[in-house]
Amino acid sequence: MTDAPSDLQKYGVPFYGAGWVPYNQVRSKLASKEKVEEDKKEEKDTTPSNADETATTLNYVVLAGGGGEGRSGIPNAIVVSHVDLASNSLSDQPVVKHETGSDLPYRMTVHPHGDGILCSFQQNCRLFEWKDSEGSEVHKLGVKVSEKVLTQLEDVGQQLALTFNCEGSILAVGGEDGSLRVFKWPSMEKILNEAQAHSSVKNLDFSCDGKFLVSLGSALCRVWDVTSSKVVTSLAKGNDEVFAFCRFSPINDKNSHLYIAAVTDHGGSILTYNTTTWKRIHTSRVVREAISAFNVSSDGKFLAVGTVGGDLFIINAANMKVQMMVKKAHLGLVTALTFSPDSRAVVSASLDSSARVTLIKDNNKSGGMSWVIIILMVLLAVAVYFMKNGIIP
Repeated sequence: MTDAPSDLQKYGVPFYGAGWVPYNQVRSKLASKEKVEEDKKEEKDTTPSNADETATTLNYVVLAGGGGEGRSGIPNAIVVSHVDLASNSLSDQPVVKHETGSDLPYRMTVHPHGDGILCSFQQNCRLFEWKDSEGSEVHKLGVKVSEKVLTQLEDVGQQLALTFNCEGSILAVGGEDGSLRVFKWPSMEKILNEAQAHSSVKNLDFSCDGKFLVSLGSALCRVWDVTSSKVVTSLAKGNDEVFAFCRFSPINDKNSHLYIAAVTDHGGSILTYNTTTWKRIHTSRVVREAISAFNVSSDGKFLAVGTVGGDLFIINAANMKVQMMVKKAHLGLVTALTFSPDSRAVVSASLDSSARVTLIKDNNKSGGMSWVIIILMVLLAVAVYFMKNGIIP
């Protein structure tokens, strides 16, 4: 366990949410819109193809938060930052800073195929779309309020959990009042409307194949069949456990695990469940402090844990051991974690207005080299021994 290489930037906005931008999909959608607006001659222009070429080398993360309704002077905003994985750095200035007035974007989720950013405010949810920006020669990415009004999510109160399934075809929203709403996207046709799913919905996640939705309250986790909108099972907490976050994770092409991050009297634990029997397989205490943020890499190999003390931990999913850590990664509690699509890096965000990118070391590769060196040293020592004793001339 070693400190991880990482880079931190402050953007003047206390962050509550973070997500990786699906830049290739965003560029593709923007290029398609441009083609619709152009005439046949202009369709032959090479600009869209150039954008596609740069898409493979550009990485962005979107963050949301702010100071709330008061006159604190701290803005409420959606911030987009460029991530340079080669130099392990975030842009020192935001690529985009779209202010939302007196409305605080308290929770957010990014559509996986480029439809935009969905944010929850005190009384409603609002969609923000991507747009081309003329302000930069390199970072041609902007954000605007969508013309699409989500009437089904108007005057619904504060929503604490928002998530799309992997295909981006279904949206789930969980409220502070315990309500759970599930819609087809983008039609917003209602699939499920459960007024009292929990006393308060803390977290939501879809299974990798989209068949199941997990909703999390402090004391109870419910697993829903998306097709039938029925509860498959309910998972209860242990005596000293308070459920905090839930994530499905692939373990191979056919199977997955369900992880629940829980706060206990002794720190933070990860609970692992079999998604066929829904039985708990492991309970692993991973940190000494309470867990304030949690996520899983897309390849299922790593879990990221942020704590109330500002520490960041990367957990190896194979053995539930801490592989990397950044002590005091943030001065405030960690509020959000998002992995890069290739699982090479994780971006963490905090109420101290900072964001940090951390590259994940592959200990397996370095470990393999270490074993080779150890074996060579042993063989050399044996050869020296035999030579000293005249066994080898």
